[in-house]
Amino acid sequence: MPYVFALALSFVLVLLLVPIVKRIALKAGFVDMPNARKIHKEPIPLLGGLAIYVGFILTSAVFMHRSQEFWGIALGSFLIFGIGMIDDFYKTRRIDFPAWPKILVQIVAASVLPLFNVIIQGMSIPFGHGAYWLFPLWLRYLATVIWVVGITNMLNFLDGIDGLAAGIASISSVTLLTIALIKGQTDMAMLSVVLLGSALGFLRHNFYPARIFMGDAGATMLGFVLASIAIDGAFKSATLFTVAIPVLALGVPIMDAFYVIFRRFRENRPIYVADKGHTFHRLIDSGLSQKQTVTFLYLLGICFSLISIVILLAVNGQHS
Repeated sequence: MPYVFALALSFVLVLLLVPIVKRIALKAGFVDMPNARKIHKEPIPLLGGLAIYVGFILTSAVFMHRSQEFWGIALGSFLIFGIGMIDDFYKTRRIDFPAWPKILVQIVAASVLPLFNVIIQGMSIPFGHGAYWLFPLWLRYLATVIWVVGITNMLNFLDGIDGLAAGIASISSVTLLTIALIKGQTDMAMLSVVLLGSALGFLRHNFYPARIFMGDAGATMLGFVLASIAIDGAFKSATLFTVAIPVLALGVPIMDAFYVIFRRFRENRPIYVADKGHTFHRLIDSGLSQKQTVTFLYLLGICFSLISIVILLAVNGQHS
């Protein structure tokens, strides 16, 4: 029942907050203006990330205020959300915010997590009779920072078409919730539920045709929290094989990011400069509508998630 209450509270909070922040954004001119790279044709309020952030933090605090891990994720997500808001403000003024301050803050936010016991510890060695390789401290920090910063930006890459980032975040949240419940990790299950409710509450206003955008603040915050949950959930007691579980749980943003990075390297262009070359752009260019494109990527995300759960069940079955 606490999971049901948490899901309902986060969903309702975000659902009710979005119209409020939408009015604030319109009055303040905090809107995303259309350009040659973007799909929308009219100015859209760009403050949806505030509703997602407030709904997630308030609900999590109600149910998780005694959890050390929650406070680490809350502090890190505050830093991510803050730099994202600055980036979004620059967008509303048609100014490109430099990439390096965002990456620097993301690294700091990811480095906060190990202080609250959210850290990649090591890996079980297959065929090693239960041997466990505990990473050196520097490698634990490095692996954690690389994973978190990577997923944070990968989900942000997806936020280019109505409903995609929020929907994929919802699918990944359900997957991480299932993984946490199977592994008996109640804290990470609760955070997954709250994130699911927050993403779904926003998706109600963001699915095509979107009335509001989450902006970089919302997309990077969702990515940061998903990456953090995966560390403390799916990565705990990981083996060489089960490392695939969190990777598949976040399969769509990872797949899109690798495709984009590979293409930009091949074309000798900076990987941080946005363009219209993401998977969803390619699908739309092939003749699919926005709804069809999003639905296809949702289905792909569900397939990745089901595979990750099957792997976990198979590994658990072998151990039992």
